Amino acid sequence: MHSEQIKSALIAGVFSTFVLAFLAWLNYMGDYGIWLMAPFGATAVLVFGVPQSPLAKPKNVIGGHMLTAMIGVVFSYYSADSAIMIGLAVGIAITLMMITKTIHPAAGANPILIIESSQSWDFLIMPVLAGTVFIVVCGFVATWFLQLLIETKHKKTA
Repeated sequence: MHSEQIKSALIAGVFSTFVLAFLAWLNYMGDYGIWLMAPFGATAVLVFGVPQSPLAKPKNVIGGHMLTAMIGVVFSYYSADSAIMIGLAVGIAITLMMITKTIHPAAGANPILIIESSQSWDFLIMPVLAGTVFIVVCGFVATWFLQLLIETKHKKTA
């Protein structure tokens, strides 16, 4: 394994740890609402582990999560909690992510989570929007930091 791969892996691990621990801490603070949801773990893998992937782009992360969360809330409100409805919600979510070019695999779990836990429209703001924006911003910082580390190594001195 090359030193750049090791640096990349360490940055991904450190930033994932920081981001998810911070969201969990906010979650445990109590009065601030829900900040963390399980699909964010898979989002962190993509945003920090393979930031060059089209699936890790801000449009995909934020758009994919918001779209599938909306579908989950609609199904939570207007349908019975059943295996058929969960399958249908996920199928519609995948179809719409493909049509809108906002495919983000982690977001495919949102309808299941939202239907099973009977979430309301507030869930779209916290944790979905707040969490995805935070993850994307931290992803930019992680990429910038990694580039800084790599460029520093490649600078030649006279």
